[in-house]
Amino acid sequence: MSMAELPPLIIRKTIIRVPIIQGGMGIGLSSYTLAGAVASEGGMGVLSSAALDRIVSDRHGRKMNHREAAAQDVIDAKNISNDGPIGMNIMVAVMNTYEDSVLGSMDGGVDAIISGAGLPMALPEIVKLHPRADEVALIPIVSSGRATEVIFKRWSRSGRLPDALVVEGPLAGGHIAWREQEQAEDPANKLENLLKEVLEVCKSWNLNIPVIAAGGVYTYEDIKHYIQLGCSGVQMGTRFLATHESGANNEYKQLLVDCQEDDIELANKPGSPCGMLFRVLKQSPFYQDALNFARAPKCDKGYLLNKGNCSAKNENDKAFCICNGLLASIKLAPNEKNLYTVGQTAYRIKKIMSVKDLMNELKTATILISNKLMIAPIEMPV
Repeated sequence: MSMAELPPLIIRKTIIRVPIIQGGMGIGLSSYTLAGAVASEGGMGVLSSAALDRIVSDRHGRKMNHREAAAQDVIDAKNISNDGPIGMNIMVAVMNTYEDSVLGSMDGGVDAIISGAGLPMALPEIVKLHPRADEVALIPIVSSGRATEVIFKRWSRSGRLPDALVVEGPLAGGHIAWREQEQAEDPANKLENLLKEVLEVCKSWNLNIPVIAAGGVYTYEDIKHYIQLGCSGVQMGTRFLATHESGANNEYKQLLVDCQEDDIELANKPGSPCGMLFRVLKQSPFYQDALNFARAPKCDKGYLLNKGNCSAKNENDKAFCICNGLLASIKLAPNEKNLYTVGQTAYRIKKIMSVKDLMNELKTATILISNKLMIAPIEMPV
């Protein structure tokens, strides 16, 4: 093997020195401390908008609405980012707070909005309402060439096409695009195949924008692999979950270190109220109660909706309340049990480390000299 520099990632007006976007993980897992640390080390730190009204109000000791909280979370991350770029992940499925999350993030000075868990059809029109509309990069998350084509056609009517695309494969954590396990496990839906589809759609539109690989990316070698396939960078969530700076509690982080591959599964029936497959650690106490129908149906948060409703509100045979379980894992739902979501590569994690050490590892190539393995740091362009 030989040394090779990882190229910087340029999205609209933002230069990301290391082509790594830290995945947005809710609720509260992509904390301002995590996003700020990643940005300070040269990547793009990404917050999650889900339940920020509760999270940021609790942190600052005063009541904030969704727009105020989104702005404040960006400000807090920016304060420790050393001028590195900060993004906000905003789920389409969290529909009641979607517009406020977009505009609030822009109020706070966010550099990019990343949006998935549904197709973000309304995003460019919402962004137009803000004076910073031209400054902020818009990045949909897609999982097929067909979804990419639909977004391009719809967004073109607004006069604004995406500035980049995150292509998320079936190994990602949290919600994934598929509704049946057989679809997620279909070889046709491997990330490499999805990337090929999306790159072809971009080419057919004569649109030269960065395509970002996501879902199962774990090492420097993975990053190089996807760049060689035509990507401009990668998005990684689970590896950053296992850092000191993430919002996960200590029990959560220890389970990441201890888990085996067969401890990770796709929750389906019962599953997420929004209908998409949801990857979890099966040891999660909240999930075990869901499997055994031990928790009475209840939805008192109302963040994650499907067509305006939460199916976990009145019945528990098909869906369980994700919001309360995730809030419990960051100590904001004291009467609920913890729910732990992970990506499929979580079983490879053997220790909890700092963001600085992880970023240094991800910028490092292994080279073979005189039959001896050596580790060489990659010099990044300034």
